[in-house]
Amino acid sequence: MDTHQSITIKHLLINNQKCIGLQFNTNKVLQALVDSLPNVTWSKSFGMYHIPNNKANLERIFKTFRGVAWINGNYFFTERIITSDNPELNLAQIRNRPERKDYKKCPEQYLLKLELKRYAENTVRNYVSCFEAFINHYFDTDPEDLNEMDVRNYLQKLVQEDKSNSYINLAVNSIKFYYEIVLGMPNRFYSIERPRKQKQLPKVISKEEIIKIMENTNNIKHKCIVGLLYSSGLRRNELLNLKVTDIDSQRMIVNILNGKGNKDRYSVLSPNMLKDLKTYYREYRPVNYLFEGAYGNRYSGSSVVNIVDAAAKKAGIMKKVTPHMLRHSFATHLLENGTDIRHIQLLLGHSSTKTTEIYTHVADRSFMNIKDLLS
Repeated sequence: MDTHQSITIKHLLINNQKCIGLQFNTNKVLQALVDSLPNVTWSKSFGMYHIPNNKANLERIFKTFRGVAWINGNYFFTERIITSDNPELNLAQIRNRPERKDYKKCPEQYLLKLELKRYAENTVRNYVSCFEAFINHYFDTDPEDLNEMDVRNYLQKLVQEDKSNSYINLAVNSIKFYYEIVLGMPNRFYSIERPRKQKQLPKVISKEEIIKIMENTNNIKHKCIVGLLYSSGLRRNELLNLKVTDIDSQRMIVNILNGKGNKDRYSVLSPNMLKDLKTYYREYRPVNYLFEGAYGNRYSGSSVVNIVDAAAKKAGIMKKVTPHMLRHSFATHLLENGTDIRHIQLLLGHSSTKTTEIYTHVADRSFMNIKDLLS
């Protein structure tokens, strides 16, 4: 075998079909062997040949090139492969945006790779937005011609514009995704310094204030939305993805599928919340999603934000209240009531108790035994 010849195999998603991409430096021998593969097709978008992804074709690739070229499967066997359990991802809205003069849209291969990876919708929107900001900063330059210094200069510009640390980290991730995941380049941007994460304490409100907010919602649907965010500690997107069948009244749990990081978990279902949900169901009759918008589609995230904000103002709460504050309050109140932090970690879906431990800094019981220095 010629050790200088190699073929890199990659996962591709083309016309919603899983394919095996074949990336190699062209020569007559390799080209002839590639041409001999069944149903082989050239992809202009990805710049490589591909064949349908199935076990028989994967075995055929190794058999065809045995003794001729080394098969590099590092990308193929380490990438997260899509399964039927991964959430649906619809990028039609991003793809169908009207063309704008002097504005470069995200490359199609970037979107295709996001589809393959089945990233969460919020992550996809953020990545596309940040990467488009980057490529439009260098509008007259092909992204493949940019180097690490260009990336550093762009990040320096973000710092000078006083962008938040989280935004800069997101920008780095979106740029790395293109060069390292889409183009399959080496990890050439790992040496770029990232800003330190700002350690901000979670903002919480009292149980009494949450009850006031629920009492000041406009209808039973809005009341259930606020109630579930708090009593089950849900993230906004987790709430919006809930199906009617995810409410298990026999076991008194909420089944959360494909939460952050595509992880499944259970959370508690409050008996009082179940009563409200039964009333809501009889009145609204949702079919698929627990909370449906127009035409039975998933309820919008902005609507949830507006519901919480409007009810808080109506309740006379002066501070700005967000859906995530209800989740923070859920964790803090459980801790104050003596719930074990490991149990809270599982309910929140945190990978480590270190993430959950931040609530010890805001829980009232943390200060109960501290002696008053002025007494």
